[in-house]
Amino acid sequence: MDDGSKMTNTTTSVITKRLLFIVLGMFGFGFAMVPLYDVFCAVTGFNGKTSGRYIINEQMINEQMANEQMVSGQRVSEETEAVAKRTVTVQFLANNNGSMPWDFRAGQRTLTVQPGEMNATEFYARNTTDRTMTAQAIPSVTPFRAAEYLHKTECFCFTQQTLAAGEELSMPLRFILADELPQDVKKLTLSYTLYDVTAQMGAQAVTQKRIAVRN
Repeated sequence: MDDGSKMTNTTTSVITKRLLFIVLGMFGFGFAMVPLYDVFCAVTGFNGKTSGRYIINEQMINEQMANEQMVSGQRVSEETEAVAKRTVTVQFLANNNGSMPWDFRAGQRTLTVQPGEMNATEFYARNTTDRTMTAQAIPSVTPFRAAEYLHKTECFCFTQQTLAAGEELSMPLRFILADELPQDVKKLTLSYTLYDVTAQMGAQAVTQKRIAVRN
């Protein structure tokens, strides 16, 4: 056999081996494509395929979200309940100005209330003198920053109180503490000081009488 024939046989053998390698490689790749495709579909959901692991993870995520929502709802419920159960102690004080001889006192010393609810109590006054007198009650609230959250719907302090000698009077008070009352305010004091305004009322009556006569 000459050199040309040997070269031709060698080339043919190399080409044949390469073709066989390519065929085997394509077969192996095609075989591997099936599990790779299944994995791809399981992860992405392509072609409607989902693996059991993916379903479990989805269930775990849904359960976690449900638990978080339940915990969040429980927290909101607890906060709402805490607000609903919040109570504030209101102390009532009754004082007389130096020149006021009346007997003046609160019907009850303290009252436990809930913000947002209507509350009612009374004060009592008695004219201990032998003459008719007129009084005016001036309120004050401590701590001072709580004053804007106390709303009186009925109060004897809105008008003057005139009592004859020995006469006594029960004076109602109705109020609401606003829900916005600062959380750190656990107790507040509502104090009234009673002033004798008899002379002022008398002078005002005389002035009004003179004006009426002139007209």
